[in-house]
Amino acid sequence: VEGKACLQWVKGWNHRATSALGRPTDSVVYERILHILDSKEKIPYVGRVLNGLYYNFWQDENHVKGIWRRCTLDEYRKESPDWESVLDLDALSATEGITWVWAGSTVLDEGEDVPAELVLLKLSRGGSDACHVREFSLTTKQFITEEEKAFIVGEAKTQMMYKDRDTLLIGTDTGEGSLTDSGYPRQVREWKRGTKLLEAPVVFEGRKDDVIVYAMHYRDRKVWHTGYRRMITFWTSEHLTKMPDGAFQTVPVPEDAKLDTFADQLLIELRSDWELSGVTHKAGSLLAVPLLAFMRGERAMTPLFVPTSTSSLDGKADSFNYLILEVLDDVRCELRFWRYSASDSTSSSASGGDAPGSWMLERTFKGDGIATLSVRASDANLSDEIWITSSSYIEPTSYAIASASAPDEKQVLKSLPAFFNADGFQVKQHFATSADGTAVPYFLVCKAGLALDGSTPTLLYGYGGFEISLTPSYIATTGVGWLEKGGAYVQANIRGGGEYGPRWHQAALKEKRHKAYEDFEAVAKDLVQRGITSHERLGIQGGSNGGLLTGNMLVRSPGLFAAIVCQVPLLDMRRFNKLLAGASWMGEYGDPDDAEQWHFLQKFSPYHQLARGTKYPPILFTTSTRDDRVHPGHARKMVHKMADLGIDSVFYYENIEGGHGGAADNKQRAFMSTLAYSFLEKVLIKRAYKPSRASTSLPLRTYFPAVDPKKALPIVGAFLLVLLAIAEKRS
Repeated sequence: VEGKACLQWVKGWNHRATSALGRPTDSVVYERILHILDSKEKIPYVGRVLNGLYYNFWQDENHVKGIWRRCTLDEYRKESPDWESVLDLDALSATEGITWVWAGSTVLDEGEDVPAELVLLKLSRGGSDACHVREFSLTTKQFITEEEKAFIVGEAKTQMMYKDRDTLLIGTDTGEGSLTDSGYPRQVREWKRGTKLLEAPVVFEGRKDDVIVYAMHYRDRKVWHTGYRRMITFWTSEHLTKMPDGAFQTVPVPEDAKLDTFADQLLIELRSDWELSGVTHKAGSLLAVPLLAFMRGERAMTPLFVPTSTSSLDGKADSFNYLILEVLDDVRCELRFWRYSASDSTSSSASGGDAPGSWMLERTFKGDGIATLSVRASDANLSDEIWITSSSYIEPTSYAIASASAPDEKQVLKSLPAFFNADGFQVKQHFATSADGTAVPYFLVCKAGLALDGSTPTLLYGYGGFEISLTPSYIATTGVGWLEKGGAYVQANIRGGGEYGPRWHQAALKEKRHKAYEDFEAVAKDLVQRGITSHERLGIQGGSNGGLLTGNMLVRSPGLFAAIVCQVPLLDMRRFNKLLAGASWMGEYGDPDDAEQWHFLQKFSPYHQLARGTKYPPILFTTSTRDDRVHPGHARKMVHKMADLGIDSVFYYENIEGGHGGAADNKQRAFMSTLAYSFLEKVLIKRAYKPSRASTSLPLRTYFPAVDPKKALPIVGAFLLVLLAIAEKRS
């Protein structure tokens, strides 16, 4: 990936892209997007509350890599809080000569009356998924040193949890047999402070073909939970929980169920129908039951959510007394507040008691208009203080503090300014009809009174995978880069996503993947039929699985779109499971090494579906050298092949840093965003680039392996000698 010849090729294509599309840093759009990303008026979201202090990770023009900081709630309420710096990543990067990217923290919890002191910090080199782990003191604001017997782990995709002050439950790369085929931990070790990691005993182990294995040890209100989890595939798992006698038992639930806890309660979120004691619980339901009682045979469930034909559970949060459900109804958001009263027998030692507590749905809370509501608690082990975020496409995001017992009395403490001119814009929801008759919702952001003559340049965005829902959010950079230029923006809620729960996702799994693509095509056709845009003015954008989506639009429906932005994409579905984390996605896409599954997989493998003689629209591929989730080889080889086919409307830019997000800091993010909008403007508004037809024949070099030019002469000479010998024999 980082070989000299490879990076020379990358730099050549990068230069071609910026020469043709313009250097983003010379653009006013770049300056405005960077201003948005670096703005001191951004919302400083609270990441966690420790010892009464509110922590936030922040990036701006003075803190490019970022700063971890904290303040009191009284200070946070001020317009310009006086933050206390905890860790400055820019200073650390400068001192150590490494570009460090923040990747999260794990705090040692020693009980409700013990102040938090130690934390494990994950730092990524250049933005990759693989991270370094270093122990840090919240008291001294310094890293614990090796001399102090710190827990320190080198670069790997590590999973770890404190068991106690001097013990970690950790899964990481310790050599042969320690990782799954997907490159994630296969083992859990119990590592004692001051000992060597390689000498730590393995306390749990999964299979090599599992996705990942990890341990859990945490306090949930007054109840401690310990367990292990094997992700067998991306969608199936085995869960083990520690019983009061110290033994670990498998939790008897369907393999595709998602599990969580609330105090002594087990929360079971179903992905498939589950028949239990004569009762069928529908896929998408959320059930509650006392954990210990369930492990001992109790099967009386409390349904906390049951889906309908239009509603689904999109997420959940919890405060000390409340479980808060984030529900979508035709992709419109509402919050449902369930209050839990624990039984008197709830234990503070392990897994709680047997007697059932009681659940009561106290209230439903809805926002105004087309907006997304999300909730996060300050500290669910301590109080009912929550933060409610409200976000819509054209209304700046607000951040309010409230009590879960009275969300209507929320107090907005922070909000974004209007980063772009949204005057005259409106948001509408429409439904397109897919090839099989399914109604597919989408949101349209456009000028009120839009002329329905097909003249509006329109950007259609989609994802359609991994049960991820696309809901409204403030599109500040899109507003600057696209809407203010006269464009319209569309977000499609196609199958494969989670907008209607598991059924919506499962409708586009594996051999049914084409349903997601048919949905996206249906939305595109609906936009044209309504007169919102035309094929010549319609562009599309998607990243990661959305890159696979847009790559498939390139080869399935090249005449339907005029411009394609394909970001950090999967494109070669024959080898995706051999590259980096690709094996973990076989539960989503299928196994290409199985002949029957390759039969359907090849139909949505863009690399294999490129066809000679076909006219393709202009396309911009972007990726990152440091992406260790989706291999940059996907985009590289697609560009190689399109170039070999003589398609000249191909643009490619690879960020040398950035990880799967495509950028490591705000300058890089602004650069990549501006490049994409510049491409869309040149193609859809200025019409500077047209579709290009693939050659009907491939260049000779395509049929031979790549060779060093210095070594080519003797190979060619030998080939000519063979031809002369054949000619002489025939004469």
